[in-house]
Amino acid sequence: MYLTRFRLNTHRAGARKLLSSPQTMHAAVLGGFPELLPTTSGPSGSEDDRGEGRVLWRVDRNAKAEVLLYIVSPSRPELTHMVEQAGWPRSEPETWWRTHDYTGFLSGLEKGQVWGFRLTANPVHSIRRKDGENTRRTAHVTPRHQAGWLLKQQERWGFEVLRKEEVDPARPEIDGYELLVHERNRSGFDKPDPRPGRKGARMRVPVVTATFDGRLTVTDPEALRRGLGAGIGRAKAYGCGLMTLAPVD
Repeated sequence: MYLTRFRLNTHRAGARKLLSSPQTMHAAVLGGFPELLPTTSGPSGSEDDRGEGRVLWRVDRNAKAEVLLYIVSPSRPELTHMVEQAGWPRSEPETWWRTHDYTGFLSGLEKGQVWGFRLTANPVHSIRRKDGENTRRTAHVTPRHQAGWLLKQQERWGFEVLRKEEVDPARPEIDGYELLVHERNRSGFDKPDPRPGRKGARMRVPVVTATFDGRLTVTDPEALRRGLGAGIGRAKAYGCGLMTLAPVD
């Protein structure tokens, strides 16, 4: 596995085009892996949940002039096409992007370790509006429910978000944990409308995303390795699911 960081030049029209469309960014990222087939996405952004062979990506907007693209992949990417479109092609080649072998880091995860983390995800749940109706996937849209979604993922993916010592009893779902929910976004994409009589028409498919920053404890290293490599949650083709870890003081 490999972890890549690519800095986007937001002064360029090509970079702004990539940042404005998850579909366009996804296509550009996959363009760096000619040996891989594109991942499949259903009409609502659902996808297969395979691990090996998946390419994950995430955009971090740290500041107006610092926008970073992170990629986790089974092989090294070749991103010259993105440098020409959205980077600094006149700079030194070694500064275009940096790729690190991720396998050693993943194999070093141990139970009880504490890490800072960041995850951009598509927090959704299935609901049934009335008896006899099929369940429908619906996005969580409030910070409280989005935080609750992440906390429900903990056991499956081998981690626990750290709890705070002092908790506001009025907001335990958020204030009880070392967790920040931000960069909440309701974007989406257009696709052909499959309904009868709508030939040539297009319909909007929403993709709700949220970014989570916090601190966690490793509870099951193998499960966490799977999550870091295969992604957490849905909408991976649209920049969701990639969790990164960082040392804490």
